[in-house]
Amino acid sequence: MKILALSDEECPALWDYYTPGRLDDYNLILACGDLKSSYLSFVVTMAHCPVLYVPGNHDGHYENNPPLGCDPIDDHFVVYNGVRILGLGGCYRYRPGPHQYTNAQMRRRIRKLRLQLWLNKGVDIVVTHAAPAGLGDAEDTAHWGFQALRDLLDKYHPQYLVHGHVHMNYGHEIPREIEYNGTKIINAYERYVFEIPDREYSLTDHGQVIYKTRYRPGYLEEYSTQGGW
Repeated sequence: MKILALSDEECPALWDYYTPGRLDDYNLILACGDLKSSYLSFVVTMAHCPVLYVPGNHDGHYENNPPLGCDPIDDHFVVYNGVRILGLGGCYRYRPGPHQYTNAQMRRRIRKLRLQLWLNKGVDIVVTHAAPAGLGDAEDTAHWGFQALRDLLDKYHPQYLVHGHVHMNYGHEIPREIEYNGTKIINAYERYVFEIPDREYSLTDHGQVIYKTRYRPGYLEEYSTQGGW
């Protein structure tokens, strides 16, 4: 599966100077926040695949003007063509405003998703706006990473965590990729392309973004008795 990740800055080649067919090769697009709704709506219109997005700290306008045609995955666990994806938008709280959280609040958000993580036996890609603490974040408070995200990596070992928030043009020392305990952490600033091996899945699910938010009777009791809570 060929994946295009976007974040923070609209890519001129995919908008102002778009050439028809430029998005044809991608199987999935992940947007990591701080992007105009009109930009994402344009991208999903031109592409032949879904655009899954989480908000950044500058995306308060999404509430009244969401990216049309795109799939919001903030605080959701979804599966697309067999790939398990978890969305956790927002950044470390540094001033009043939307989509900002303390580390304790981020930890509670993750805790609410533990059931989906258990039922689906882990996660392949975590999509965030902020980075994990010490893994691609910055020293100023506005760009601190979350220890809660780092703990998530330590427990579930996803293949990828894709984030934005820390612009690559902030400094030459900012890494595009970091390897951490089996997880590749990607800074998706503007755009970045990566590939993940195809997964097995039912053909009836092909091309569908499946939100794992409904459970068959007995799942919650089973999860609780096995210590999931």
